[in-house]
Amino acid sequence: MDDIAHYGAYLTEVKHASQNTVSSYLRDVTQFSEYLRSTQQWDLRDADRETIEAYMHWMQGRGKSAASITRFLASVKSFYNFLVANHDLRANPAKGITAEKAERKYPEILTSKEVELFLEQPQCVDAKGFRDHAMLELLYATGIRVSELISLNLDDFNAAGGFIRCENRGKERIIPLYHTAIKAIQDYVKNVRPQLIADSGEEALFVNMNGERMSRQGFWKIIKYYQEKAGIQKDITPHTLRHSFAVHLLENGADLRSIQEMLGHADISSTQIYTHVVKRQLKDVYQKAHPRA
Repeated sequence: MDDIAHYGAYLTEVKHASQNTVSSYLRDVTQFSEYLRSTQQWDLRDADRETIEAYMHWMQGRGKSAASITRFLASVKSFYNFLVANHDLRANPAKGITAEKAERKYPEILTSKEVELFLEQPQCVDAKGFRDHAMLELLYATGIRVSELISLNLDDFNAAGGFIRCENRGKERIIPLYHTAIKAIQDYVKNVRPQLIADSGEEALFVNMNGERMSRQGFWKIIKYYQEKAGIQKDITPHTLRHSFAVHLLENGADLRSIQEMLGHADISSTQIYTHVVKRQLKDVYQKAHPRA
């Protein structure tokens, strides 16, 4: 039994916590575990105070409410107390952290020029270059999550209609594609994917060099490789292109509801974070450019 399952049994059988408490605490700890694996390739036992605070900042950057962050902190403190009590961990890394530490931190956004520079990095001279170019163009064209990108199947791409079909938690959405992204995916699907797939029955749209479905870790390495190649100083994560997609649409006149639908946000409040980013950028421009500022 892994740590999370063991902790769940403890909450239910020893603490006699309500089903709502058990499910919310386990969800918080599981999401934190996924974050650690995707960003650091760490286990829950590897987390330290700095990592927990960074995750709280990340939650705020994604528009999570103060209540959600406070509950996460309670969940993770309880989880690590459990490990310490069981002698699985020497100290609780969340001890002493308060929710107030998680000051509002807006997501990192690339400028239009930085996006162009980044998307130009994959060279379409070999299979890897064609595939990487198609993935990055698709990510910026649609703003989908990385989990959604790697979950796409071949039949989710509609070249004639110029869109992809994306499903998340049982909800389907249709997202349009610009011409460059359509061509990049078409070139990959027609000329490269058939050479890569190990099994003719493989459904995945994007596969690794072994012909199997692309993983989160594999895509993370691709992002980091091209960031270094482009010489961009900002810390680019797979989510950076999602944030940039939303802000650039907003800057160019898209309405918030349409962006919400394309991003797949259940609540408009999650999308509103981008209006704050745009306002902050306008303020910065004003301060730098106005002669009396």
